[in-house]
Amino acid sequence: MEKVIAIVGPTAVGKSALGINLAQKFNGEIISGDSMQIYRHLDIGTAKDSKEELKLVKHHLVDICNVDQRYTVKDFQKKAVSIIHELNMNNKPPFIVGGTGFYLNSLVQNLNLGGSASGNDDLRDSLLQLEKSGKLEKLQEILKSTDPKAYDSIDLSNSRRIIRAIEVYQTTGKSITQQSNGDKWADFYIIGLTDDREELYDRINQRVDKMADMGLIEEAKAVFDNRATIPQAKNGIGYKELFPYFEGVSDLNSCLDEIKKNSRHFAKRQLTYFRNQMDVDWYNISEVNDYQSVINQKITKFLGGKYDNLE
Repeated sequence: MEKVIAIVGPTAVGKSALGINLAQKFNGEIISGDSMQIYRHLDIGTAKDSKEELKLVKHHLVDICNVDQRYTVKDFQKKAVSIIHELNMNNKPPFIVGGTGFYLNSLVQNLNLGGSASGNDDLRDSLLQLEKSGKLEKLQEILKSTDPKAYDSIDLSNSRRIIRAIEVYQTTGKSITQQSNGDKWADFYIIGLTDDREELYDRINQRVDKMADMGLIEEAKAVFDNRATIPQAKNGIGYKELFPYFEGVSDLNSCLDEIKKNSRHFAKRQLTYFRNQMDVDWYNISEVNDYQSVINQKITKFLGGKYDNLE
């Protein structure tokens, strides 16, 4: 059974730093489990690791797409499985790091994501027309009435993911969250980081302020200027909230406050998803003394004798 270690948790909790630390210690490599870090030139708003950090450990599935390319959970699943196979063959433990729960769940549950469409062209055309018209809320309403389980678990800012979930349910009669192949293909140890609410919210607020200082506004302006051709990237938290500023209908501080608010809400959704959908070994970083040493011991036990090149 192949071994996979994943690090999950809400935004800004410290997943990336822990992932680099562990990959270095165990001679592993990192697979990004973030749906936005795949895009080139979207660095600040996606909280991508710095160039220096990316050099410390080999990272996969970062900067692999142009912003106008479509990238689906099925694409992630296919590429991640291939990388996991290769790393295990080379005695390198894979560390999946990221907060996109459905991406990770597609691997853990071995989800059968099926073909590219439902076979109902009229349905797909009508849904794509709503997307083209910018009617995200309408798509959300359709999903909520069609598949409440998916509505509670997938990224509701991603219109293509909503469309896919609606199609899957209309085709199979089952939620996209239940499309499991049933075969366990790998052994997963999932580490969850969390923090006290006030501490976490303070981390989020500080991160947004730091992003603004690093050039988030300029990066978001490039997204705004090309929003007609980048249906997925334009809906990312950290970008869409700044559009009113560029349109001259809101001031910058109000837009930054909106990013902070939406990031906090996103963090709550992430925690809910991971707690309800996966078997996670949780660590409150403000309460567990030397939690990294505890995690090191558990990973060593989890990997067992499979790898002969560990420290």
